[in-house]
Amino acid sequence: MTTEPERLPFFVYGTLRPGRANYARCLRGRTAAEESALVRGVSLYEGPGYPYAVPGPAEAVVLGDLVTPREDVHDAVRAALDRLEGYVPGGPGNLYERVAWQAECADGRTVRAWVYVAAEPLAARLRASGTPIPGGDWLRSRAAGTAHRTAAPAARPAPPPR
Repeated sequence: MTTEPERLPFFVYGTLRPGRANYARCLRGRTAAEESALVRGVSLYEGPGYPYAVPGPAEAVVLGDLVTPREDVHDAVRAALDRLEGYVPGGPGNLYERVAWQAECADGRTVRAWVYVAAEPLAARLRASGTPIPGGDWLRSRAAGTAHRTAAPAARPAPPPR
């Protein structure tokens, strides 16, 4: 894992996925390519309206999308995503860290990509007492939760989008 500002695609797994609110805010019209992908060795945990990816265990898988910004806006997209995620390179108060990780595409290619993962000590707290997302697919988890919440008369409202 590295944190240098290479021009890598981004592996997104939550509100930045196509069709979600932060995709519309930060990525729509700014991408050269988008495709389904996954990362291994990362677990997904529920957050307050958005998920957290946490490194480990090796057999864990997170499903998402590989998004490649257009070359002419790559630096601006990276800066916008860093702001959205509250990430400052080397910042001691980061909730997320931007790290390079291997993403696997549907056609079998592996691509080095930026992934925002929970920073320590948040990652340690999530491992110890967080709520894992079964199957590592936040969108599927949300869809299942929405169907359940709709059927329940005393359901709590969904958290605001991040």
